[in-house]
Amino acid sequence: GVSVVTGIAIVAEVLDQVGAAAESRLKPFFERARVPYPPGKVYLLAFKEERRLELWAGSSNGPAFVRAYRILQASGGTGPKLRAGDSQIPEGIYRVTALNPNSRYYLSLKLNYPNDFDRLRARKDGRSDLGSDIFIHGNELSRGCIGVGNPDIEELFALAVRTGPSNTEVII
Repeated sequence: GVSVVTGIAIVAEVLDQVGAAAESRLKPFFERARVPYPPGKVYLLAFKEERRLELWAGSSNGPAFVRAYRILQASGGTGPKLRAGDSQIPEGIYRVTALNPNSRYYLSLKLNYPNDFDRLRARKDGRSDLGSDIFIHGNELSRGCIGVGNPDIEELFALAVRTGPSNTEVII
């Protein structure tokens, strides 16, 4: 299921504060891609070495490229995350499981790391303590997460709210 973190700010308040501006920046990209906004499905493709996060969205003709973001901060190198504290960004196919309007890194999208595949690989390798709390977030600092900066996370956060976190797939 999808959880929504509440506290100082709630998702609706954040959307009220930054949503209109973020969506006005984002909608022209959807128009150029000929994809309706909000789309039915969102795919975020993260390329660690290239420090690039691509936004693809579902249309009647299948996924279409909408725009790319710069990954400002990505710790570790190529290769999967193997254990807690290794500063690696995981590699695989993930879902957004929560929207965090109270992130230490401004706003964030929580990924379902470790997923079933990560746990299976760890069992086969005899590894435990795989780590957790992997996010796409604002700010530029990051350790094991994907930092895209504040204006870009506003767009991605608003998009995840409108599309629904469960319709947002992340491929790293």
